Amino acid sequence: MAASRRRRRGVTTIAAAVATALTAGLTTGCDAVNKALDCVQTADSIADSVTDLQQAVENASNDPSQLDASLAAIDKNLDKIGDKTDNADVNKAVDDLNKAVGNVRTAIKNGDNTPDVSPVTDAAGELTKVCTS
Repeated sequence: MAASRRRRRGVTTIAAAVATALTAGLTTGCDAVNKALDCVQTADSIADSVTDLQQAVENASNDPSQLDASLAAIDKNLDKIGDKTDNADVNKAVDDLNKAVGNVRTAIKNGDNTPDVSPVTDAAGELTKVCTS
């Protein structure tokens, strides 16, 4: 139940960020609209991927393979995001998220079945923040 609330809160936050970015785009020009559209294309997949990763860590003792599957899904989404945007700020946020995912993957390879995913969550939050600036 708590994971579901976190996911709804995350999706609500992302939706509000996108709405703010779109409103800003209407008042400041095409650059902001393009930035908002880049974020619209990425927000849902990132929120779902981070939620899946958090749930996989919580359930790692039951099914450690969920960690690999969640990380693979995030990697796939990040590859798609990088292909869809030419916005430098969004690309930097994606790079930071990629790095955080890489650190989690390294921790798992080193035997940590319940790695700290807060840097991934923080990086995903930064991506949302970039969408609203």
